[in-house]
Amino acid sequence: MAKSLVIVESPSKAKIINGYLGDDFVVKASVGHIRDLPVGGSTPEEKAPKGQKVKRDKQLALARRMGIDPNDNWKANYQIMPGKEKVVSELKKLAKTAEKIYLATDLDREGEAIAWHLREVLGGDESKYLRVKYPEITKSAISKAFANPGQINMDLVNAQQTRRFLDRVVGFMVSPILWKKVARGLSAGRVQSVAVELIVDREREIKAFVPEEYWTIDVKTRNKKNEELILQLSSIDGKKAVIRNANESAAVAAALRLSKFTVSKVDKRQGSQRAPAPFTTSTLQQAANQRLGFSVRRTMNVAQHLYERGLITYMRTDSVNLSAEALKAARDIIKEEFGSRYVPEKPNYFQSKESAQEAHEAIRPSHPGQPLPADVDRDGQRLFDLINARYLCSQMPPQQYESTTVSIDAGNYGLKVNGKHVLFDGWRKLWGSSKNDEVLLPEVKEGEELVFDSLKEQQHFTQPPARYSEATLVKELEKDGIGRPSTYATIISTIQDRGYVLIDHGRFYAEPMGEIVTDRLRFSFKSLMDTSFTASLETELDQIAEGKENWQVSLDRFYKDFEATVEKAGLSSDKGGMPENRPLEISMKCPQCGKYNLAVHSGKTGIFLACQGYYDKDVPSEERCRKTINLKPITFANLKKDLSDEEEAEILRSRPRCPVCGAIMDSYLIDEQHKLHVCTATNCNGYKLEDGNFSSEIDHGPEVVCEKCGAMMQLKEGRFGKYMACSNVSCGNTRKILKNGQVAPPREDAVDLPELPCRTSGSHYVLRDGAAGIFLAANNFPKVRETRPPKVAELKRFRDRISAKFHYLADGPLTDPDGNETEVRFSRKFKKQYIVSVKDEKMTGWMAFFNEDSKRWEAQNVKSTSKKTSVKKSTTVRSAAKKTTAGKKAVTKK
Repeated sequence: MAKSLVIVESPSKAKIINGYLGDDFVVKASVGHIRDLPVGGSTPEEKAPKGQKVKRDKQLALARRMGIDPNDNWKANYQIMPGKEKVVSELKKLAKTAEKIYLATDLDREGEAIAWHLREVLGGDESKYLRVKYPEITKSAISKAFANPGQINMDLVNAQQTRRFLDRVVGFMVSPILWKKVARGLSAGRVQSVAVELIVDREREIKAFVPEEYWTIDVKTRNKKNEELILQLSSIDGKKAVIRNANESAAVAAALRLSKFTVSKVDKRQGSQRAPAPFTTSTLQQAANQRLGFSVRRTMNVAQHLYERGLITYMRTDSVNLSAEALKAARDIIKEEFGSRYVPEKPNYFQSKESAQEAHEAIRPSHPGQPLPADVDRDGQRLFDLINARYLCSQMPPQQYESTTVSIDAGNYGLKVNGKHVLFDGWRKLWGSSKNDEVLLPEVKEGEELVFDSLKEQQHFTQPPARYSEATLVKELEKDGIGRPSTYATIISTIQDRGYVLIDHGRFYAEPMGEIVTDRLRFSFKSLMDTSFTASLETELDQIAEGKENWQVSLDRFYKDFEATVEKAGLSSDKGGMPENRPLEISMKCPQCGKYNLAVHSGKTGIFLACQGYYDKDVPSEERCRKTINLKPITFANLKKDLSDEEEAEILRSRPRCPVCGAIMDSYLIDEQHKLHVCTATNCNGYKLEDGNFSSEIDHGPEVVCEKCGAMMQLKEGRFGKYMACSNVSCGNTRKILKNGQVAPPREDAVDLPELPCRTSGSHYVLRDGAAGIFLAANNFPKVRETRPPKVAELKRFRDRISAKFHYLADGPLTDPDGNETEVRFSRKFKKQYIVSVKDEKMTGWMAFFNEDSKRWEAQNVKSTSKKTSVKKSTTVRSAAKKTTAGKKAVTKK
């Protein structure tokens, strides 16, 4: 009897699902999408009416580049993706003999589109194809999904196609204009450009901000029991206290020292703080960024692995719903761990956004109360524990507290002090307390006179708007309706990859090219850069997904106006087209030819100086001066690692102002004797040259001797950041600079091992030394992207070829006590290599570390036990969420 074919997206998911379904099914992975629009496709030539031939030829040329034809009902030229030919061939072979074909891809629009592409490519009778969806990879969920299969939802497919086509049109039609008007290699995106705009606008708000001085006064007093109260000045003559300078502060302080402090009012109020909802995609991204320091992309990658292993529910969701089974499980765990007092009378329910799909669940553990497998890596453990903590907290009662405000009269002055006392910790028993949860005040009564002890005056400056972090940018995008949960990670990584923004110490900084591109797009594509317009397109995509809007009509409506806008943007600037990016000539001669002035240019890789002689048409091209000088930007980011708000405000006040328009200026180091300041205002050509000794402001990097030739190494900066390069050009040696600022240790040369074949036919392994220790990689990497950890037995076999630096690894234990093979791994925590044993490609829990003192390997076993541990209160969510063993899963304090 023919077996049924099940197609999922990832091999790890296929392995788990295959175990649930049994021998009547063959489960295979498509490894994501199998076909897509080509970079330069081919659209069939069509005969156009004579009068329209030139126009249609242009349309067809554009359609060939985009892979879609907006003028032919959005006909798409989908092609099998490079490298997927073998996968498709195998799936076609299995599909021919399969009784039924179950398309078990992810349950979002992207997953629906993959299912549709699979059906289109594999072909055959459509009645054979069944669509199954499951919110989690558990036996019960899989059984339920396969017992109730459905059909492909073409509304979801059309919504995904519409997004893809919109992004394609914008990218392929706007980017060439940026190449022509600004710089080669630039690109624009429908949603990414709006995200850059948010960061650019915040950057300009910060630059335009003028900090204002103000003072605060705190008065230390004592009550009748000699207990301390620190009062804050709140009002002067019945109005909010505003002290602008030191003189005003001194006058108020002198008056307060002579005043009597009488308690005028003691106001006590009870309040509560409700438990937070379980995680959606965006709230998980925000919490992981704030609590664990994960980037959005890192969060989604780790969550994807957890989902594919069946440990959490689907991680792309905007719903805060929990199933009845999940609610009951959470309440049972909470009751057992904390007692019935911490279980509300009724489950907590939360309101999802209108656009959320109620059939989906919030992100939660797939098996509440069960321990994590021993081989889940540290990132997986931390993220899982955060998800588990939020899931349990969402079903706990509110925190109850009493807040107290004590008002004090001192002549014409009013002072206050606020306190807070927690009456019942509720959900914070598990999540941990915030720093302001408990502020206890000594008892005072109305009419009581307090004794003056001392007084403290403090100078402050108003703070500029805070820079975006990944968490706050996601929050802003979500608030404005820009993008969707599944797209935030791509948006944030794309705008960095394009060089329009950078992240330094968790904060976004707009790059000059990001500002230039934003200004040009605003000039020519106002609607594209309008957040409300972008949000309205997202709403249209939702309506297409719900079957309320025709996808081709929606695309036609967009394209009609957009095509005309693109045509106008391509005109010269004097005809209303996008302004060209003109260089800014400065009064500094070229140090190479000495004949022409230098000019400031903006390129894809940043700001630089170039000799104007390059444009002298009277000089033959091959004889023109081509001198360029990289400019090193002086920014908040590279002045100090962790600036306080007041330090950043102080730097802001000290930055130079434009002599033309008065706006703040960006500063750059040309060399040790010259500094350049350029106006940040749009369309202003103001600049200042400054001479002096600026060697102390140039980062020369650490003193490092090249291990290959003995020459000194120099600090360089490339597209991936700073690195050390040998000053001997013929040597060419480089060393990476680690995140902690240290220079990475020298790497050993790769060792070719033709005796070790890869899984991919025709390739063999090479032993390489990387930032995370040694590993095996295909000899023809990156064509064949196959890597794995080396086995100790393999290192021993080739001991005579490898560096003596790794001999201690080759001499390590070949097996664990159970006879399982060992392999070499790298510990990011301890920054060193260690040995683990594996069985069926999974870590067993046995590991060994090399003791440098005794020069011996010391083994330890971290296999999970069946002993149950209880949940303890945590003080922060970062330390929250340590896994318990066999019993309930909860949060413990490290």
